[in-house]
Amino acid sequence: MTVVLATVCRDGVVLGSDSQITDKGRGMTYPAEKLHPLGKTAAWGGSGARSVLTDVKRSFNDNSAAILEAPDIGRAIQAQVLPILRHHYETFIADVPGEEGGGTPSAYVMAAGWRDGEPWILEITPSGMIGHYADIGFHAIGSGAAMAQQAGSLLSHFHLAERSVGFGCAAVLRVLQALDLTSASVGKPFSLCRIDAEGAHHFSEDEIEEIGGVVQRWEDAEQAVIADMFD
Repeated sequence: MTVVLATVCRDGVVLGSDSQITDKGRGMTYPAEKLHPLGKTAAWGGSGARSVLTDVKRSFNDNSAAILEAPDIGRAIQAQVLPILRHHYETFIADVPGEEGGGTPSAYVMAAGWRDGEPWILEITPSGMIGHYADIGFHAIGSGAAMAQQAGSLLSHFHLAERSVGFGCAAVLRVLQALDLTSASVGKPFSLCRIDAEGAHHFSEDEIEEIGGVVQRWEDAEQAVIADMFD
């Protein structure tokens, strides 16, 4: 199961992902990085066929400047992804003997960033459509997306869009931890990226561990308030 999510904060955008890849055809899972840089001021993640996402990564690395400087970032990203999708659809062999149910060449791509003091979150679907989610403030892709949306809704009373990216990082990590508890195929290590006016910062494992300590203090504070109110 895959989950890549993004949330809008007062002064930036935070993205997070798990690292578990499920290969249904071989009945196995393995870790892989799902969150990638898009130049110095954005990031992206993907869900679906690894062959497609590998080509997307190469294309984004080669064309990040042109994408981020384009008047319409969504159209620029779409222009990179569509030829890759078409190629894999055209060359995909669906009926391989002994490999029934081995997968499809479809993939979802989500990118996010901060430009001119405004957030942007975009999705390219397997059919090539562009989805805009900055105004919604939260989006997720992958087979774990529905659970991520539910977890995000349970945190909506914290009004993430009105809080700093520091709080956003803790909130995104808390969602990922919740999914780790409820789904065997969502797991560590987690990836986090903070994007604000200074650019994109991909957190190291040690930094994510520090944010985990913040999440723990947050949860402890909630328990203390509940105990004071009801016990």
